[in-house]
Amino acid sequence: MNIIFAVKSYITKMAEESGPGMKVLLMDKQTTSIVSMVYSQSEILQKEVYLFERLDSGGKLEPMKHLKCIAYLRPTKENVALLSNELRNPKYGVYYIYFSNIIAKADIKTLAECDELEVVREVQEFYGDYLAVSPHLFSLNIPSCAEGKYVTNLRSQTDPLSWIPEHLTRTVQGITSVLLSLKKNPFIRYQNNSGMAKRLAEKIREVLSKEEHLFDFRQQEVSMLLILDRRGDPITPLLSQWTYQAMVHELLTITNNRVNLSHIPGISKELQEVVLSSEHDEFYADNMYLNYGEIGQTMKELMDEFQRKAKSQQKVESIADMKNFVETYPQFKKMSGTVSKHVAVISELSTLVTKRNLLEVSEMEQELACQDQHSAQLQRIRQVIGNSKVRDEEACKLVMLYALRYKRHSNNDITGLIYALKKRGVPENKTNIIYNVLEYGNLQDQSVGDIVSQEAVVKITKRFFKDLKGVENVYTQHVPLVKETLEDLIKGKLRENAYPLLGMCPPKRVQDIIVFIIGGVTYEESLAIHQLNHTSTIPVRVILGGTTIHNSQTFLQEVLNATQHLPISHSRMNRNYRN
Repeated sequence: MNIIFAVKSYITKMAEESGPGMKVLLMDKQTTSIVSMVYSQSEILQKEVYLFERLDSGGKLEPMKHLKCIAYLRPTKENVALLSNELRNPKYGVYYIYFSNIIAKADIKTLAECDELEVVREVQEFYGDYLAVSPHLFSLNIPSCAEGKYVTNLRSQTDPLSWIPEHLTRTVQGITSVLLSLKKNPFIRYQNNSGMAKRLAEKIREVLSKEEHLFDFRQQEVSMLLILDRRGDPITPLLSQWTYQAMVHELLTITNNRVNLSHIPGISKELQEVVLSSEHDEFYADNMYLNYGEIGQTMKELMDEFQRKAKSQQKVESIADMKNFVETYPQFKKMSGTVSKHVAVISELSTLVTKRNLLEVSEMEQELACQDQHSAQLQRIRQVIGNSKVRDEEACKLVMLYALRYKRHSNNDITGLIYALKKRGVPENKTNIIYNVLEYGNLQDQSVGDIVSQEAVVKITKRFFKDLKGVENVYTQHVPLVKETLEDLIKGKLRENAYPLLGMCPPKRVQDIIVFIIGGVTYEESLAIHQLNHTSTIPVRVILGGTTIHNSQTFLQEVLNATQHLPISHSRMNRNYRN
């Protein structure tokens, strides 16, 4: 199960099916991102694709009948309408049309009627309707998928959040596409205390039944789709990160494998936006899961190697030297770009770590997530809040973690810590988000999967002592809940009342698992899945996906959007969580 390979294979097949000759690739906004995630521009040029055009660009280009057009589009009503207009007045010689998901027969009929000049040679469905971030990780780029319900009695509701309808539709389409591209017809389990998870599971089951001819695969492996809700683990997205990929996303933000560095003073033009892709950057692929200390050492080794090669490049004294220089120059230039890019990224990470006093803050975060020492932790948080070197954002996150961790502790002082933040001068709009986070983490049924239930506290303590044996870095103690959930599933120990099954019961042993987290995933969870795939004693392959990929800032925005209309005032919540 390799989703980058799956999407890349589709694109390769498109380019090859159209035969030899110059081609244009016609895409929409979404498929442009989908293609760019797995194919570099230089790679696609090798497939004789010399022009890239957007369907919604307004058709400003002159007709180019000598070009073949490969159209790769999402099967939306807007795209069908735009493509119909294109076919009525075609700019290109012939058209090979591929849709990234299932398209309605009525839409195919509409396109056929518009193809009066008979320029269409092919219409197919190639299921790549998602962003393949790494071989085991995908995203749908939906930043906020839930909305609060307007109800007068919160206790009467099974789940106060519901899907934003268009995002539910898009999520069903995205997961369906993943299943089709991997040729999986899975059993489905979902988090029982989430109405959103149950609704998504039912909608996907509807598609599997309606389109059963598409899912008629001869599968030897038993596959499972496990649908989880971000609210089951609101802790993980709030933690500072210390592995390279996750750290870059937390401090600089990765958007479709791109990182914007234009804010750095004196940064050169070619480094204002850099691409971090494990497919096209060997150094990044080898080091994306290393921690902060290790990445510094490997960067030094890369620079030393680069300097050695640079000296050898300067030594051109004979015809043989010249020949060697010409042959190795492309690799040398590529290495030069790699060194420049990662030095810029790592230097900025180092600056931000020092500037924001993140070492002290992160140690406190890890203690809150992994240990149960209420009194000592409360005192330390008060000290951190009083430290002017710590930003308001980090101080607020510590209080959020404390509140989630100890909201039912008899001696908690959530109110006192929020007062300390206000006394420090933290604006009310920032302290109010603490209440939103509490409400977001409180939306689950307390009997199942609560991060602060007695059962969960025991698990956290056991996990901490187990992980201490192999932990060299105090900043990476935390293990996300999804890893433990998957380990239980793999061993056949996942409770059916907590994670019920839709339909028939599968065999005990599951080989292929697709996990989807409503409300977004994190790169820390991606690392956990990577480790599980490579270290599990039971043969298993796991794919992780989510509505989006969060850092702490985007997660807090998701929380705010989801909870802002819930019928509970901050003052009432203040009374609920007071000592």
